[in-house]
Amino acid sequence: MTAATGRAIAGLLAVSGMVAVGLLVSPSRTMEFVASLATDPYQFGLVVAGLYFVRPLFAWPTTPLAVVVGYGYGVSLGVPIALLGVVATVIPVFVAVRWLTGTATAACHDGGPDGGVEPTGGSGRPTRTVPIGGAADRLLERTGTALARYYEAAGPLRGVVASRLAPLPSDVATAAAAASDVRLRHLVLGTAIGELPWTIAAVVVGASAATVTTDGLGEVGALLTVVCAIAAGVLLAGPVYRAVRTRRGSAESGHATDG
Repeated sequence: MTAATGRAIAGLLAVSGMVAVGLLVSPSRTMEFVASLATDPYQFGLVVAGLYFVRPLFAWPTTPLAVVVGYGYGVSLGVPIALLGVVATVIPVFVAVRWLTGTATAACHDGGPDGGVEPTGGSGRPTRTVPIGGAADRLLERTGTALARYYEAAGPLRGVVASRLAPLPSDVATAAAAASDVRLRHLVLGTAIGELPWTIAAVVVGASAATVTTDGLGEVGALLTVVCAIAAGVLLAGPVYRAVRTRRGSAESGHATDG
């Protein structure tokens, strides 16, 4: 078994374990317990910080945490605290996925014909390409190619912002960025910008609730999802248009040369 295969299998097992634990450990009951501590700001803050720390392990969504933060701290303090918590929780996921997929992703992106050493497209570091084989290899290759094209067309910062605005699970967007050689600074800044409207809405819902709710954003969530999806589409409209125009121009040049 190659190092890349071993790390990929370990990553799949880890993700499966996280999902299983997330299903067993209900975030609703946990958030309700934390909300009951809101009368003690110090104890409440420590518990909330601990929940943000373990959130990636349970694959919990970030919205319930932001709602609870808003319930305990209000809007003025809740928004920066919740936004900082979101940014902090994506970094471990980013680093873990980057380590787990580094060699395998480079193999998909570089496509060395003989399994030799090829430079990666983003960092220029030499990486030995290791074929994984079978359907898994093809799926990994297609996924890596699609992600590479997306971030190449949109740019790292714009791509991260759009992925955060879109109604995608936070950890999925983080894993996609990590597998695409996005730099950490782009991830952090893009996450802060893209998660801002979701965080503000969740904190406002929590701050205005008489009792904490962990069912999401309610009626606000549907409207916010549409607005953020439109914003992500507008953000990507220019890069998509340029990419399509470039590809069409290349195809027309190829036809003219053949003729």
